[in-house]
Amino acid sequence: MEKIWSRRGGLLSLSSTAANLLFRSNLSTSTSTVTKAASAEATKPKRKKKNKKNLFEVAQFLPNWGIGYHLAKSHWNGVSYQITKLNLYKDGKHGKAWGIVHKDGLPPADAPKKISGVHKRCWKYIPNLPKTEEVTQKPETQVA
Repeated sequence: MEKIWSRRGGLLSLSSTAANLLFRSNLSTSTSTVTKAASAEATKPKRKKKNKKNLFEVAQFLPNWGIGYHLAKSHWNGVSYQITKLNLYKDGKHGKAWGIVHKDGLPPADAPKKISGVHKRCWKYIPNLPKTEEVTQKPETQVA
């Protein structure tokens, strides 16, 4: 029987054949775990990419830095801000913003309001917001 461990200069060392066997067994188990991991990734459903942009990072791609466009937080339902004024810091990703609040079923507010939470990473652009139509009645003319 061959010695697997031997003592050289006070240290234990592994013989070359034992080291070869140990390396091969580790190699075969590591490749099987790699293939298992690859097959598991292929069957997992892909996660939806989360919206991770603050208000200024969304507005920078809109014309005129988003002034006049509707932006909302991703978790809001039926509420958005129409941007009226931006005060940007030098880096372009921070600053202050003002806008008119639009809520479903209610007319927009009269005066712009400072928008809170502009640095939180949950903002999105609202592309086709249903426009509120003002109902104006035309006086009817009576034909005599």
